[in-house]
Amino acid sequence: MFLPAFPHRELRRHLESFAEPGPDGLLFVGERGVPFRRSTFGRRWRKARETVGMPEGFRFYDLRHTGHTLSTRSGATLKDTMVRAGQSSEKAALIYQHSDDDRQQEVAAGLDATVRKARAAAAGRAPDKPSGTNLARIWHATNDR
Repeated sequence: MFLPAFPHRELRRHLESFAEPGPDGLLFVGERGVPFRRSTFGRRWRKARETVGMPEGFRFYDLRHTGHTLSTRSGATLKDTMVRAGQSSEKAALIYQHSDDDRQQEVAAGLDATVRKARAAAAGRAPDKPSGTNLARIWHATNDR
């Protein structure tokens, strides 16, 4: 699997300082060189979560949801996210994908741009910009809930 470039430095530092050596080594090891027990991991996760300012209810497993959602927002297909997460069913992959108002606005804007471009091409002219009235309607449709 390929990883994005942004976490390379942090991952390398973690592997060198905290993980077992080798490709089959554990990523998280307790003080005595053995795997974390569930209770130990929970305490460590809470401390790490507090240190970086994550909300109290944010679970370690929520990182999986975040990863799926960010993958799809970057343009990954459902199959791409399934491969990245090691899932064999679409149903399992869809459980981890989420959409919010910001994403829905991005989708609406993308659809608008696509249709405007196609209409302009069909008419042989440059794409038109939405009018002030249409912008107001779009704003109210997305903010009056």
